[in-house]
Amino acid sequence: MKNIVLLGSTGSIGRSAADVIARHADRFRAFGLVARTSWRELAAQAERLRPRYCALTDEAAWREARSAMPAGTELLCGLDGVKEIIARAEVEVVLAGITGAAGLPTSLHAVECGKTLALANKESLVMAGCVIMRLAASRGVAILPVDSEHSAIFQCLRSGRAAEVRKLILTASGGPFLNRSAAEIAAATPDQALKHPTWNMGAKITIDSATLFNKALEVIEARWLFGVDVDRIQVVVHPQSIIHSMVEFIDGSTIAQLGRPDMKVPIQLALSYPERLEGAAEPYRFDEPRTFTFSPPDLVRFPGLRLGFEAARAGGTAGAVLNAANEVAVERFLKREIPFPRIAAVVEEVLGRHTLIPTPDVPAILDADRWAREETARCLPR
Repeated sequence: MKNIVLLGSTGSIGRSAADVIARHADRFRAFGLVARTSWRELAAQAERLRPRYCALTDEAAWREARSAMPAGTELLCGLDGVKEIIARAEVEVVLAGITGAAGLPTSLHAVECGKTLALANKESLVMAGCVIMRLAASRGVAILPVDSEHSAIFQCLRSGRAAEVRKLILTASGGPFLNRSAAEIAAATPDQALKHPTWNMGAKITIDSATLFNKALEVIEARWLFGVDVDRIQVVVHPQSIIHSMVEFIDGSTIAQLGRPDMKVPIQLALSYPERLEGAAEPYRFDEPRTFTFSPPDLVRFPGLRLGFEAARAGGTAGAVLNAANEVAVERFLKREIPFPRIAAVVEEVLGRHTLIPTPDVPAILDADRWAREETARCLPR
């Protein structure tokens, strides 16, 4: 029985993880559930999973929820409360399902406490990959990817030694604007951008998929998670979203991981590793006619991916700046305050104004994040 803490339990990743835990109640226990403001959904999850602890990082939501928890579940408040849950000796695995830079402090704390980190919060490595991977190595902590692409690469890498790997190939669906003209993309609305063709995700990640910034973040994540040079990472567009990623080896062979687009598969593997359990999703049917297509990404229509490669090559604080600027720009786009192409344009502007710190510590990373948010706000209309 593994005791698991779900960070961001009411988000899309957290809800899927809760389903996995409920399905395998003989193997997993939800020891702690953490959310920001969605206290009613958190209370419903607590009623279903009966965790020892819940936490809400928003104090107003915590006050509302105090009388809603089932017997036997203690409700804590704020970041200190979350860290207290993570640090409990009973906890073995922390699933980091918080979206954005907000997930960095708890990801760091989980590694500091020696917990296995099932990582869905790619921003933790985008911002502080050099710090987290070094800390994980010193603590002997395993970081298991939950992103479908990185989980696929993690699985494919088991087919050979590190010295036998030529490149990592991340697949991208291409998002809702894959076949749209530059003019159509320029006029894109939030409603259009939120209609992802294959995946059901939260608003921020869905917009990032439309701009290909999601893939930009994944390139930086892969660089740190797998310890490879950026020039050995390739992105290909695969609209069917069946091949989740691939690894090319030096003998010319390529190993791919395939399956239906269902996040329960990588979530369950991260929780059960090194075992595989039954029942995460229906297997793909190869007796059904289907064509798989691949194409290179268009870095002119989708410059966000180009910026991701540039930030990955620069290293240091570049990832934190790219992520922060993008978070601010996406929020403004969702509020219909800026046009769709302005997201990538303002990120590039802010990156161009940033003075890179090549080997930052955590305070320097947080300073870069704060500076980038302020600089992005200055570049956008008020």
